Amino acid sequence: MDAAPIAGLGAADLPGTAGAEHAFLPLRELLPYSRAELDRWFRGGEPEADDCEQILAWASRGHGAIDVAIAEGLAALRRGDRLAALGYHLDDYAREVLGIGKRAAEGLARLGDGLGARARLHEALRAGRVGLRAAETVLAVATGAEAFWVERAARQTVRELEEAVRRAGRTGDDADEEAWVTLRTQLPEHERLVVDAALEAAGRSLPGSTRAERLEALAQEYLAEFSTDGDRDGARPLGPEFLRPVQGDRARRAALEAEPERWPLLAPVADWPAPEVRFDEGATAQEIDRTLRELAAARATLEEVMGACAYAVRRSGMHLRLGFASFRHYVEERLRLPPRAVEQRAEHEERLARSAGLREARRQGVSYERRRILARLPEGEIAAWIPRAKAMTCVALRRAVEGERERQLRAQRKVSVPLPRRVAVLLAAALETVRKRVGRLVPAGSCLAVLAAHFLTQWEHVLRRPPSRSERVRERDLGWCQVPGCSHRAAHSHHVLFRSHGGGDEAENQVALCAFHHLRCVHGGHLTVFGRAPDGLTWLLDGAPFTGRGA
Repeated sequence: MDAAPIAGLGAADLPGTAGAEHAFLPLRELLPYSRAELDRWFRGGEPEADDCEQILAWASRGHGAIDVAIAEGLAALRRGDRLAALGYHLDDYAREVLGIGKRAAEGLARLGDGLGARARLHEALRAGRVGLRAAETVLAVATGAEAFWVERAARQTVRELEEAVRRAGRTGDDADEEAWVTLRTQLPEHERLVVDAALEAAGRSLPGSTRAERLEALAQEYLAEFSTDGDRDGARPLGPEFLRPVQGDRARRAALEAEPERWPLLAPVADWPAPEVRFDEGATAQEIDRTLRELAAARATLEEVMGACAYAVRRSGMHLRLGFASFRHYVEERLRLPPRAVEQRAEHEERLARSAGLREARRQGVSYERRRILARLPEGEIAAWIPRAKAMTCVALRRAVEGERERQLRAQRKVSVPLPRRVAVLLAAALETVRKRVGRLVPAGSCLAVLAAHFLTQWEHVLRRPPSRSERVRERDLGWCQVPGCSHRAAHSHHVLFRSHGGGDEAENQVALCAFHHLRCVHGGHLTVFGRAPDGLTWLLDGAPFTGRGA
């Protein structure tokens, strides 16, 4: 396998830095920025501000180059039985081992899969001539007329590419997003009891489902019986109880991109070629894993630089003065990256600037993904959670923090639930239907209670029916696969000591598992578990202790 250790992938040694005026700057000089330092740097025209913007663009080129190699590695892991040999689903591996979020990892793996059949796009992307965001945009159409689309991706803006892809009758791989909104309302205790009971019943039918998915089930059940307005949900406005993100800026982007000379104030940034690593078909899962960990370490170094500089640029409004419609527009065109991850980095740096707890977590080596989870806590509680964050997987930490936050909201008689917009539209239709039937404006919390009461009436047989042994085990384990680091629903109940080896059906000899871990990892011979469920289990991966925490 041509995937030897990647020497020289530190921040100062990555390809593309030779001759760059800022390449010698040590990272400690870039991090962190205080509020006072930012204010000094970003009074218009300061040369330091230009330097910071160029550092951000340089680091982003390197980040995109490394992501190309990571995309190929993730795609290689998905082939054959390699993920089972590592004990992870792809999204869990990316998050726990590489420090890459689920949506970013899925996008990279999809890109890596697609590049195998698109040699010209692959070559242009590896050379740095086409940016990562542009490649993702044209991936779906760059097949028969691949050379045509590669040339467009090299010279056109992301907005122009998106419009061209739509005209070609394809949606592209704009994984950047299904929009999310947040449902926020008050819920008095007597109504909360009804809602809780209905959500529990929905959970019995959908083991391991999220609150958003259970609320969707409540809304669907109510609308199936009472909705009379046909299928106009796509055009339905959301009510004030749904907190929506800022709307797009496509018209302003088009106007700015129509200027004869686009963004004349920007200094040019050299392209970075992707690291020279290849993942051949004979590579083992462990070999690919070692290479991906090295790539991810270099990526994380650049992300620290990017986060600080992106925060500074966004806070100063420098991207607007440079001729971009928004920070997202700046990220897509100047940095050539999918915007979501850069926006999240900038937001996290802003929170770091005002949070002593998060800064202490970073000082103690808590990873970025774990710090993002800790950022959901009140400032006064973060420090006490640091030891737990270092000892837990990301998925276990997220569930623990979400449980704590839910307890706090319950004490305040509040509800706050993030929802995909499609679920929010469905829920808004159900709330509107409740209000029409009642004939007056009813608070959103009371509408939820009506939906819940109806669901309980329709599904009371679910609560009355005695659960099977497998269902009792999955309910005990809250519907989630119990393999460390797994974020997926449990579909099966596994006998810790196989029945063929004398194991019984008692609850302490059964554990909830997803199908992947049960069939491909345990029965595939990679993963072993012994002990007594639920709290006395030990997991081994090919004979070595497996904690799910990655490195």
